[in-house]
Amino acid sequence: MGCAAAPRFVIHERTVVSESPSSYVEEGIASYYADDFHGQRTSSGEVFDMNELTAAHQTLPFGTIAKVTNKVNGLSVIVRINDRGPFLKNRVIDLSRAAAEKIGMIGPGTAEVRVEVLEWGSGK
Repeated sequence: MGCAAAPRFVIHERTVVSESPSSYVEEGIASYYADDFHGQRTSSGEVFDMNELTAAHQTLPFGTIAKVTNKVNGLSVIVRINDRGPFLKNRVIDLSRAAAEKIGMIGPGTAEVRVEVLEWGSGK
């Protein structure tokens, strides 16, 4: 007998693999943002720096630390959520340029990713 698979829920082209107080795993498309937003205020009130390892997510609390893995090449990066977005229904996370470089998605602009919460933020 094999292990039972985690329940999967599809919401707007994203798949939430696990959502509980101790873990959160989501799969879908990542994009990145850079030049036009560099130096602008994020939703958390911080100034966006495209050279930092940060990201925007629609619902994860500010300060959350997440591991983002490119499902095609296996490269991963650890980011801190400090902004809201992406606002396209088929995207799950917007990475800073520095984070996007770490997982090899600058050329294509988007990547199929797995987002895993490592540490929950306070939302502040």
